[in-house]
Amino acid sequence: MLTTNFVPGTPNWLDLGTPDIDAAVSFYSAVFGWSFQSAGPDAGGYGFFQLGGKTVAAIGPLTEEGAGSAWTVYFQTPDADATVKAVEQAGGAVRVPPMEVFTAGRLAAFTDPAGADFAVWQPGDVQGLERVMEPNTLCWTELYTTDAAAAKDFYRSVFSWDHQDMPMGGDLIYSVVSAPGGGQGDDTGQGGIMQLPEENLKAGSTPEWHPYFGVTDCDATFAAATGQGATVLIPPTDAPGVGRLAVVRDPAGAPFALIKGDPTMT
Repeated sequence: MLTTNFVPGTPNWLDLGTPDIDAAVSFYSAVFGWSFQSAGPDAGGYGFFQLGGKTVAAIGPLTEEGAGSAWTVYFQTPDADATVKAVEQAGGAVRVPPMEVFTAGRLAAFTDPAGADFAVWQPGDVQGLERVMEPNTLCWTELYTTDAAAAKDFYRSVFSWDHQDMPMGGDLIYSVVSAPGGGQGDDTGQGGIMQLPEENLKAGSTPEWHPYFGVTDCDATFAAATGQGATVLIPPTDAPGVGRLAVVRDPAGAPFALIKGDPTMT
């Protein structure tokens, strides 16, 4: 379970890189009821998605040459420079070296050995997201990868994550990951790692992290998203013991998922 009691290795920030800020704000406002607050004239167009006056995600223009629209999951670190060393030693690559974000904190961005991008946030004045595990907020993170075994080793080395493997039928295994001291009570899971099936690879899927947003009605939110121009990756589907979920790409191509049920609202 995600919380805002961020400890090292847990998701503490989420932002969307997009080629059209206004269009993305319009889309996500229609789907989730989010409002947009600019981070100010010196922030290069970066700003915050808010719900009830609390930050639930952020958004900014694409800054890397050749980058496509995508959500980036950030994990808490007490020392971004130390995380750089850990990533490099584990075989990952540094995309953005540690940099100060005014007095808010420090960030660094990476690519894991299979090609999935992720980032870290070292808190300063801003600890992280202000609302999670509520309707229309972040409730889970998930990695699609071409080498699940190697991914588990990599992230264990970088963040000291534990994992629990859960058979999904056939050869598919879903690995629930957790950081030491994370979660709430016995519910420490914060995300999953899943091997990309061969048919997904043939369809052009590549390794990536994507967020799950909790919703009170998966079908209704899915309809709102597709009605606003999202494309379908997985239509609303019942996952036994998990809930009802769907996966889409926003109009600019960034994938995200919706879920009603465990691990969020019942």
